[in-house]
Amino acid sequence: MRHNVAGKSLGRNTAHRAALRKNFTVSVIKHERVITTLAKAKALRPFVEKMITLARSGDAKTKVHRIRRAVSFLQDKSAVRKLFEVIGPRFANRAGGYTRILRLPDYRIGDGGTKVVFELVENNVLEQQMKAAEMATNAVDAEAQGAGAS
Repeated sequence: MRHNVAGKSLGRNTAHRAALRKNFTVSVIKHERVITTLAKAKALRPFVEKMITLARSGDAKTKVHRIRRAVSFLQDKSAVRKLFEVIGPRFANRAGGYTRILRLPDYRIGDGGTKVVFELVENNVLEQQMKAAEMATNAVDAEAQGAGAS
């Protein structure tokens, strides 16, 4: 029996879980929207939320300490920069609940695992993707018209 053992092992050893925690958190911070399994999303949600809580505090005295703690955990300076300059201020007035887990209707092909979308609550990833796709189609249309004219 697993008495007094907190957290899920996710079928990995300790070092692999630590790497998974770090890499997953960095991916969520950089992309703001990640597709993963339900078990991973539920197990790693507290770590992502703790990093955002670390970044959203407005105390100037402890800012350097908080940045160093984030760098120590994430080991990715570009992710820490985005966390403190973009994500932290975005959630400054929100008292928790920074992430959302949405189940997808299909399952993973290899093992039938439940797929979910793990995303930050106030993101604009879909709008950016739609805008990029629209600009790409406009560029293709403009090229087609330019090629047709000459």
